[in-house]
Amino acid sequence: MDINKNSVSQITINEGQAGQRIDNFLVKHLKGVPKSHIYRLLRSGQVRINSGRKKPHYKLQSGDILRLPPVRLSENKSKPIPESVIQLLKGTIIFENDDIIAINKPSGIAVHKGSGLSFGVIEAFRQIDPEQELELVHRLDRETSGCLLLAKNRQVLARLHEMLRHETIVRMEKTYLALLDGVWTGGKKTVDVGISKIKRGGEHIMQVDKSGDRAISHFEPLEIFDEHSTRPSSLMKITIDTGRTHQIRVHAQHCGHNIIGDSKYTNKEANRYFREMGLKRLFLHAWQLYLPLADPINIEAPLSDELEQLLQKLRHAKPPMNKQ
Repeated sequence: MDINKNSVSQITINEGQAGQRIDNFLVKHLKGVPKSHIYRLLRSGQVRINSGRKKPHYKLQSGDILRLPPVRLSENKSKPIPESVIQLLKGTIIFENDDIIAINKPSGIAVHKGSGLSFGVIEAFRQIDPEQELELVHRLDRETSGCLLLAKNRQVLARLHEMLRHETIVRMEKTYLALLDGVWTGGKKTVDVGISKIKRGGEHIMQVDKSGDRAISHFEPLEIFDEHSTRPSSLMKITIDTGRTHQIRVHAQHCGHNIIGDSKYTNKEANRYFREMGLKRLFLHAWQLYLPLADPINIEAPLSDELEQLLQKLRHAKPPMNKQ
Protein backbone atom coordinates (compact mmCIF):
# COMPACT_ATOMS: atom_id res chain seq x y z
CA MET A 1 0.00 0.00 0.00
CA ASP A 2 1.36 3.45 -0.94
CA ILE A 3 0.03 6.57 0.78
CA ASN A 4 1.17 9.80 -0.87
CA LYS A 5 1.07 12.59 1.72
CA ASN A 6 1.44 15.30 -0.92
CA SER A 7 -1.55 14.42 -3.14
CA VAL A 8 -4.95 12.73 -2.96
CA SER A 9 -4.67 8.99 -2.42
CA GLN A 10 -7.26 6.26 -2.93
CA ILE A 11 -6.81 2.94 -1.15
CA THR A 12 -8.85 -0.22 -1.55
CA ILE A 13 -9.17 -1.96 1.81
CA ASN A 14 -8.18 -5.64 1.67
CA GLU A 15 -9.23 -8.50 3.93
CA GLY A 16 -6.17 -8.10 6.12
CA GLN A 17 -7.05 -4.46 6.82
CA ALA A 18 -10.77 -5.02 7.35
CA GLY A 19 -12.17 -4.82 10.86
CA GLN A 20 -9.94 -1.93 12.00
CA ARG A 21 -11.41 1.34 13.18
CA ILE A 22 -10.72 3.99 10.59
CA ASP A 23 -9.02 6.31 13.12
CA ASN A 24 -6.63 3.56 14.23
CA PHE A 25 -5.89 2.70 10.59
CA LEU A 26 -4.99 6.32 9.81
CA VAL A 27 -2.83 6.75 12.93
CA LYS A 28 -0.85 3.67 11.93
CA HIS A 29 -0.41 4.54 8.26
CA LEU A 30 0.01 8.32 8.50
CA LYS A 31 3.06 8.07 10.74
CA GLY A 32 4.16 11.37 12.21
CA VAL A 33 0.82 13.11 11.68
CA PRO A 34 -0.67 14.21 15.04
CA LYS A 35 -3.85 12.43 16.12
CA SER A 36 -5.57 15.79 16.50
CA HIS A 37 -5.00 16.51 12.80
CA ILE A 38 -6.23 13.05 11.78
CA TYR A 39 -9.48 13.55 13.71
CA ARG A 40 -9.94 16.97 12.11
CA LEU A 41 -9.59 15.35 8.68
CA LEU A 42 -12.32 12.87 9.63
CA ARG A 43 -14.67 15.47 11.14
CA SER A 44 -14.33 17.81 8.17
CA GLY A 45 -15.07 15.06 5.63
CA GLN A 46 -11.68 15.28 3.94
CA VAL A 47 -11.24 11.57 4.59
CA ARG A 48 -14.02 9.58 2.91
CA ILE A 49 -15.10 5.97 2.60
CA ASN A 50 -16.93 5.07 -0.62
CA SER A 51 -17.42 8.82 -1.22
CA GLY A 52 -19.14 9.33 2.14
CA ARG A 53 -18.18 10.63 5.57
CA LYS A 54 -17.57 8.21 8.42
CA LYS A 55 -17.20 8.56 12.18
CA PRO A 56 -13.80 7.74 13.76
CA HIS A 57 -15.19 4.51 15.19
CA TYR A 58 -16.30 3.16 11.75
CA LYS A 59 -14.81 -0.30 11.12
CA LEU A 60 -13.29 -0.77 7.69
CA GLN A 61 -14.71 -3.46 5.42
CA SER A 62 -12.99 -5.40 2.67
CA GLY A 63 -13.50 -3.56 -0.63
CA ASP A 64 -14.01 -0.10 0.93
CA ILE A 65 -12.50 2.72 -1.11
CA LEU A 66 -10.65 5.09 1.25
CA ARG A 67 -9.91 8.61 0.03
CA LEU A 68 -7.11 10.53 1.73
CA PRO A 69 -6.44 14.23 1.11
CA PRO A 70 -2.93 15.70 0.87
CA VAL A 71 -1.29 15.98 4.29
CA ARG A 72 1.05 18.95 4.61
CA LEU A 73 4.62 18.06 5.52
CA SER A 74 4.53 20.74 8.22
CA GLU A 75 1.92 18.66 10.02
CA ASN A 76 4.28 15.69 9.95
CA LYS A 77 6.99 17.69 11.71
CA SER A 78 4.79 18.74 14.62
CA LYS A 79 6.24 17.70 17.96
CA PRO A 80 4.14 16.50 20.87
CA ILE A 81 3.44 19.15 23.49
CA PRO A 82 5.50 18.56 26.66
CA GLU A 83 3.72 16.45 29.26
CA SER A 84 4.39 19.12 31.90
CA VAL A 85 2.33 21.63 29.88
CA ILE A 86 -0.43 19.08 29.31
CA GLN A 87 -0.71 18.37 33.03
CA LEU A 88 -0.61 22.09 33.87
CA LEU A 89 -3.48 22.87 31.51
CA LYS A 90 -5.55 19.88 32.63
CA GLY A 91 -5.45 21.42 36.09
CA THR A 92 -6.77 24.77 34.85
CA ILE A 93 -10.27 23.52 33.92
CA ILE A 94 -12.81 25.47 36.01
CA PHE A 95 -16.02 24.46 34.19
CA GLU A 96 -17.05 21.79 31.69
CA ASN A 97 -20.29 20.45 30.24
CA ASP A 98 -21.33 18.79 26.96
CA ASP A 99 -20.83 22.04 25.00
CA ILE A 100 -17.91 23.99 26.46
CA ILE A 101 -14.71 23.84 28.46
CA ALA A 102 -13.65 26.89 30.49
CA ILE A 103 -10.11 27.18 31.79
CA ASN A 104 -8.21 29.62 33.99
CA LYS A 105 -5.44 30.29 31.45
CA PRO A 106 -2.04 30.94 33.02
CA SER A 107 -0.14 34.06 32.02
CA GLY A 108 2.63 33.34 29.50
CA ILE A 109 0.81 30.64 27.52
CA ALA A 110 -0.60 31.62 24.12
CA VAL A 111 -4.10 30.55 23.11
CA HIS A 112 -2.87 29.11 19.77
CA LYS A 113 0.36 28.46 17.91
CA GLY A 114 1.92 30.97 15.52
CA SER A 115 4.50 33.76 15.46
CA GLY A 116 7.27 31.35 16.37
CA LEU A 117 5.20 29.37 18.89
CA SER A 118 4.76 25.66 18.19
CA PHE A 119 1.64 25.27 20.34
CA GLY A 120 -0.95 27.05 22.42
CA VAL A 121 -3.94 26.18 24.59
CA ILE A 122 -6.10 24.88 21.73
CA GLU A 123 -3.38 22.57 20.38
CA ALA A 124 -2.76 21.23 23.88
CA PHE A 125 -6.42 20.38 24.49
CA ARG A 126 -6.67 18.73 21.08
CA GLN A 127 -3.73 16.56 22.12
CA ILE A 128 -5.41 15.77 25.44
CA ASP A 129 -8.58 14.51 23.69
CA PRO A 130 -7.96 14.03 19.94
CA GLU A 131 -11.46 12.66 19.27
CA GLN A 132 -13.21 15.73 20.71
CA GLU A 133 -13.92 18.59 18.34
CA LEU A 134 -12.61 21.78 19.96
CA GLU A 135 -12.45 25.41 18.82
CA LEU A 136 -11.51 28.64 20.56
CA VAL A 137 -14.57 30.78 21.35
CA HIS A 138 -12.48 33.92 21.91
CA ARG A 139 -8.89 34.90 22.58
CA LEU A 140 -6.73 36.31 25.37
CA ASP A 141 -3.34 37.95 25.00
CA ARG A 142 -0.48 35.64 25.89
CA GLU A 143 0.35 37.74 28.98
CA THR A 144 -3.29 37.87 30.18
CA SER A 145 -4.59 35.17 32.52
CA GLY A 146 -8.10 34.02 33.31
CA CYS A 147 -11.31 32.74 31.74
CA LEU A 148 -10.88 31.22 28.29
CA LEU A 149 -13.67 29.30 26.54
CA LEU A 150 -13.38 26.32 24.19
CA ALA A 151 -16.42 25.06 22.26
CA LYS A 152 -17.03 21.35 21.72
CA ASN A 153 -19.17 21.71 18.60
CA ARG A 154 -19.82 24.15 15.77
CA GLN A 155 -23.39 24.88 16.85
CA VAL A 156 -22.45 26.22 20.28
CA LEU A 157 -19.44 28.01 18.77
CA ALA A 158 -21.74 29.94 16.42
CA ARG A 159 -24.16 30.74 19.27
CA LEU A 160 -21.39 32.05 21.51
CA HIS A 161 -19.83 34.07 18.68
CA GLU A 162 -23.21 35.74 18.20
CA MET A 163 -23.25 36.64 21.90
CA LEU A 164 -19.83 38.26 21.56
CA ARG A 165 -21.09 40.79 19.03
CA HIS A 166 -21.71 44.11 20.77
CA GLU A 167 -24.57 44.95 18.41
CA THR A 168 -26.74 42.15 19.84
CA ILE A 169 -29.11 42.54 22.79
CA VAL A 170 -28.19 39.21 24.41
CA ARG A 171 -24.45 39.43 25.02
CA MET A 172 -21.77 37.46 26.77
CA GLU A 173 -20.47 39.54 29.67
CA LYS A 174 -16.68 39.59 30.09
CA THR A 175 -15.23 41.13 33.26
CA TYR A 176 -11.55 41.68 34.00
CA LEU A 177 -9.43 42.72 36.97
CA ALA A 178 -6.45 45.02 36.37
CA LEU A 179 -4.02 46.91 38.55
CA LEU A 180 -3.40 50.39 37.13
CA ASP A 181 -0.56 52.74 37.91
CA GLY A 182 -1.71 55.84 39.80
CA VAL A 183 -4.88 56.88 41.62
CA TRP A 184 -8.07 56.47 39.59
CA THR A 185 -10.38 59.43 40.14
CA GLY A 186 -13.97 60.07 39.11
CA GLY A 187 -15.49 56.71 39.97
CA LYS A 188 -17.12 54.59 37.27
CA LYS A 189 -16.28 55.57 33.72
CA THR A 190 -17.20 54.27 30.26
CA VAL A 191 -14.63 54.62 27.48
CA ASP A 192 -16.19 54.49 24.01
CA VAL A 193 -13.26 55.26 21.72
CA GLY A 194 -12.15 53.51 18.54
CA ILE A 195 -8.87 51.59 18.22
CA SER A 196 -6.64 51.03 15.20
CA LYS A 197 -3.31 49.30 14.52
CA ILE A 198 -0.09 51.12 13.66
CA LYS A 199 3.52 50.05 13.21
CA ARG A 200 6.04 51.69 15.51
CA GLY A 201 9.68 50.76 16.03
CA GLY A 202 9.34 47.54 14.02
CA GLU A 203 6.33 46.19 15.93
CA HIS A 204 2.58 46.56 15.63
CA ILE A 205 0.76 48.30 18.44
CA MET A 206 -2.79 49.52 18.92
CA GLN A 207 -3.75 53.14 19.50
CA VAL A 208 -6.84 55.20 20.22
CA ASP A 209 -8.34 56.36 16.93
CA LYS A 210 -11.79 57.92 16.63
CA SER A 211 -12.07 56.52 13.11
CA GLY A 212 -10.86 53.06 14.17
CA ASP A 213 -12.88 49.99 15.17
CA ARG A 214 -15.38 50.87 17.87
CA ALA A 215 -14.31 49.72 21.33
CA ILE A 216 -16.27 50.06 24.59
CA SER A 217 -14.85 49.48 28.09
CA HIS A 218 -16.47 50.16 31.46
CA PHE A 219 -14.04 50.93 34.32
CA GLU A 220 -14.96 50.71 38.01
CA PRO A 221 -12.48 51.19 40.89
CA LEU A 222 -12.50 48.43 43.53
CA GLU A 223 -9.53 49.45 45.71
CA ILE A 224 -7.17 52.43 45.71
CA PHE A 225 -3.70 51.81 47.16
CA ASP A 226 -2.52 55.32 47.97
CA GLU A 227 -2.18 56.16 51.65
CA HIS A 228 0.39 53.47 52.47
CA SER A 229 2.23 53.27 49.15
CA THR A 230 5.15 55.15 47.64
CA ARG A 231 3.73 54.13 44.24
CA PRO A 232 -0.07 54.61 44.24
CA SER A 233 -2.12 52.14 42.23
CA SER A 234 -5.76 51.23 41.60
CA LEU A 235 -7.40 47.83 41.38
CA MET A 236 -10.09 48.08 38.70
CA LYS A 237 -13.01 45.99 37.55
CA ILE A 238 -13.38 46.35 33.78
CA THR A 239 -16.29 45.07 31.70
CA ILE A 240 -15.96 45.13 27.93
CA ASP A 241 -18.69 45.25 25.29
CA THR A 242 -16.23 44.65 22.45
CA GLY A 243 -13.12 42.52 22.13
CA ARG A 244 -10.57 44.54 20.19
CA THR A 245 -6.88 43.63 20.33
CA HIS A 246 -5.27 45.13 23.49
CA GLN A 247 -8.52 47.03 24.14
CA ILE A 248 -8.25 47.32 27.93
CA ARG A 249 -4.56 48.16 27.81
CA VAL A 250 -5.09 50.94 25.25
CA HIS A 251 -8.22 52.36 26.93
CA ALA A 252 -6.48 52.39 30.33
CA GLN A 253 -3.55 54.26 28.82
CA HIS A 254 -6.02 56.67 27.18
CA CYS A 255 -7.37 57.41 30.68
CA GLY A 256 -3.86 58.22 31.91
CA HIS A 257 -3.11 54.89 33.61
CA ASN A 258 -0.88 52.06 32.39
CA ILE A 259 -1.58 48.50 33.50
CA ILE A 260 1.14 47.36 35.89
CA GLY A 261 3.55 44.91 34.26
CA ASP A 262 2.66 45.90 30.69
CA SER A 263 5.81 45.72 28.56
CA LYS A 264 4.16 47.06 25.40
CA TYR A 265 2.13 50.05 26.65
CA THR A 266 4.57 50.61 29.43
CA ASN A 267 5.60 52.79 32.32
CA LYS A 268 9.09 51.46 33.01
CA GLU A 269 9.42 53.15 36.39
CA ALA A 270 6.14 51.66 37.65
CA ASN A 271 7.00 48.23 36.28
CA ARG A 272 10.40 48.33 38.02
CA TYR A 273 8.80 49.25 41.34
CA PHE A 274 6.25 46.41 41.23
CA ARG A 275 8.81 43.93 39.91
CA GLU A 276 10.79 44.57 43.09
CA MET A 277 7.59 43.70 44.98
CA GLY A 278 7.53 40.31 43.22
CA LEU A 279 5.32 40.89 40.17
CA LYS A 280 6.84 39.25 37.08
CA ARG A 281 3.86 39.56 34.71
CA LEU A 282 1.07 41.76 33.40
CA PHE A 283 -1.61 42.41 36.03
CA LEU A 284 -4.58 41.80 33.75
CA HIS A 285 -6.93 38.91 34.51
CA ALA A 286 -10.11 37.72 32.78
CA TRP A 287 -12.06 37.31 36.01
CA GLN A 288 -15.67 36.45 35.12
CA LEU A 289 -17.78 35.28 32.19
CA TYR A 290 -21.56 35.31 32.08
CA LEU A 291 -23.14 33.21 29.34
CA PRO A 292 -26.85 34.04 28.81
CA LEU A 293 -27.82 30.58 27.54
CA ALA A 294 -31.14 28.82 28.15
CA ASP A 295 -29.59 27.81 31.47
CA PRO A 296 -27.34 30.81 32.21
CA ILE A 297 -23.76 30.05 33.23
CA ASN A 298 -21.55 32.16 35.49
CA ILE A 299 -17.85 31.32 35.41
CA GLU A 300 -15.21 32.85 37.69
CA ALA A 301 -11.45 32.35 37.47
CA PRO A 302 -9.59 32.99 40.76
CA LEU A 303 -6.52 35.22 40.70
CA SER A 304 -3.18 33.43 40.66
CA ASP A 305 -1.14 33.26 43.87
CA GLU A 306 1.29 35.81 42.41
CA LEU A 307 -1.44 38.41 41.89
CA GLU A 308 -3.14 37.72 45.23
CA GLN A 309 0.14 38.01 47.09
CA LEU A 310 0.86 41.39 45.50
CA LEU A 311 -2.57 42.70 46.55
CA GLN A 312 -1.99 41.50 50.10
CA LYS A 313 1.35 43.32 50.17
CA LEU A 314 -0.35 46.52 48.99
CA ARG A 315 -3.14 46.18 51.57
CA HIS A 316 -0.71 45.69 54.43
CA ALA A 317 1.99 48.09 53.33
CA LYS A 318 3.40 50.40 56.00
CA PRO A 319 3.13 54.16 55.46
CA PRO A 320 6.17 55.58 53.63
CA MET A 321 8.54 57.68 55.71
CA ASN A 322 7.35 60.99 54.24
CA LYS A 323 3.72 60.32 55.25
CA GLN A 324 2.45 60.71 58.78
